[in-house]
Amino acid sequence: MAFEILKTGARFIILKINDGGKYNTTYKYEYEIIPKESMIVPDPKPVRGMTDRCINLITGLHPDMDYEIKITNTCGDEDGVSELSVHTLHETVTLNALEFGAICDGEHDDTMAIQTAINVCPESGRVLIPSGRYAVTALFLKSHISIEIEDGAVLIGTKDKSKLPILPGIVRSYDEESEYNFASWEGNPLRQYASMITGFDVEDCTIYGHGTLDGNAGFDDWWKIDKEHFTVARPNMFFVNNCSDIMLAGLLIRQSPCWTLHPYFSKNIDVIDVKIENPWNSPNTDGFDPESCSGMRVLGVHFSLGDDCIAIKSGKIYMGRKHKRPSCDMLVAHCLMESGHGAVTVGSEIAGGVNNVKVTDCLFHDTDRGLRIKTRRGRGKDSVLDNIIFENIEMDHVLTPFVVNSFYFCDPDGKTDYVQSRENFPVDDRTPSIGRLVFRNISAQDTEYAAAYYLGLPESPIEEILMENVTVRYKDDAKAGQPAMSNGVPDTSKMGIYAENVKNLILSNVDIQGQDGEVVIRKGIS
Repeated sequence: MAFEILKTGARFIILKINDGGKYNTTYKYEYEIIPKESMIVPDPKPVRGMTDRCINLITGLHPDMDYEIKITNTCGDEDGVSELSVHTLHETVTLNALEFGAICDGEHDDTMAIQTAINVCPESGRVLIPSGRYAVTALFLKSHISIEIEDGAVLIGTKDKSKLPILPGIVRSYDEESEYNFASWEGNPLRQYASMITGFDVEDCTIYGHGTLDGNAGFDDWWKIDKEHFTVARPNMFFVNNCSDIMLAGLLIRQSPCWTLHPYFSKNIDVIDVKIENPWNSPNTDGFDPESCSGMRVLGVHFSLGDDCIAIKSGKIYMGRKHKRPSCDMLVAHCLMESGHGAVTVGSEIAGGVNNVKVTDCLFHDTDRGLRIKTRRGRGKDSVLDNIIFENIEMDHVLTPFVVNSFYFCDPDGKTDYVQSRENFPVDDRTPSIGRLVFRNISAQDTEYAAAYYLGLPESPIEEILMENVTVRYKDDAKAGQPAMSNGVPDTSKMGIYAENVKNLILSNVDIQGQDGEVVIRKGIS
């Protein structure tokens, strides 16, 4: 057994235990974080606990102090004990939200009190939100500070739309050439209500703790599907625009009105040891939707929600063509994904492209799809999807583990002949492309619809799909359903691998048993 420190703050560390586990460790471990002598803190106390998870936010430390970390395997494994030293970061000051007038009774609007503490917090300072219930609307982040939401603290979102600021989609500058883009709805720069946690041009900000962000959404308000949310889009729980070096850690985030976490044109975003919890039937409550972002890490996150757990995006054709900003350089590891439409989805708003994505050491349970790529004609020539790697993954009751769909029927024109025709169209500025996809060391049990369903465009086939060390087993009483959302795809049950318009399909040690019909069905492949 070995462990490492992924991140150190003034009052926390993020600990990773490497014992071969996915979301949970193979064994249980006791940890003890022992402070050395300090001239600043009299008689500092050790922090002790027990864990069975690979990724752990541990709070309760003091700033600018040396600690010894001791990890003990409680199951008698011969690796025994591991030790490591760490020095916490400097902190200038702690500002308690209660001292700024927060009432924390769950009814009084505490937005102004908390926002004031954030606004006046000096560099390297901490805003502390102690245990209690805080009714809030939209809070705006600030650079070079941390915000700790303590265990027992719950920030509760409003159901009253009139209390939320509205972010305009695009505002033109006076030179009539430049423009400022403030919000995004499904890949287009459209108006949206501000999120509970919102940031613009912020860098080096950490929001952490064992408290809760509760969007307070329900089927009689935010989740009521009507035309209103197309006038002003429903808010996210977390939206950062043109930000960098932002971290969310340790929190429970639930009842989101719409997409839960939405970083936009940002870089170096960490989401670590977070739990995202929305009802399985809540509309558009994706977990993590990075849009035209780079340098993202999603580590030790538990997703249970009503849409895609992770949906990687880069805008529709206007934003993709204008900015040419792909989502890239993303690591997803040690996550548990449950009850979503897709565990990890790419698209469908991907006009800027997606590349260099690695998903490893994860568990997918009861999702409709495992990998789900959604694209279509009209996403454009900059929509290049390449170097997407899935490895060391266990899937349980994923209806179709692998889906690549170049005929996804989204948008008002989604079912037109241009989008859905299987004829070979001319390649032009509207034609997207898919490069290399790798699926390695993956097991899937209780599959129902199909092992894999790959649909490339006839004029732009998928370049390469590698499946290596992949095992698929079907549910005994598997039902039939549509493995890919496009016209002409029939309901299937226990289908093997369907591959249409794939230049190079490489199968190495692929073990599929119990399918109805052929193991591999190839069409449009020379």
